[in-house]
Amino acid sequence: MSLTMTIMMLIAGWLAVAAAMLWGVLRIARRHHPHPPRPEPAQKAARHRARHVTAH
Repeated sequence: MSLTMTIMMLIAGWLAVAAAMLWGVLRIARRHHPHPPRPEPAQKAARHRARHVTAH
């Protein structure tokens, strides 16, 4: 194998390992990062609950 091919394979392997490590770090960081609170939907007008009459 020529010297050029050896160097190219070394660089390609380094890039593959670097990409895998970056993917793993980003995956873990995303899992442990606190999610921002979602805005709550606007409150609807409160309904008056009808009370049932108890005839005892």
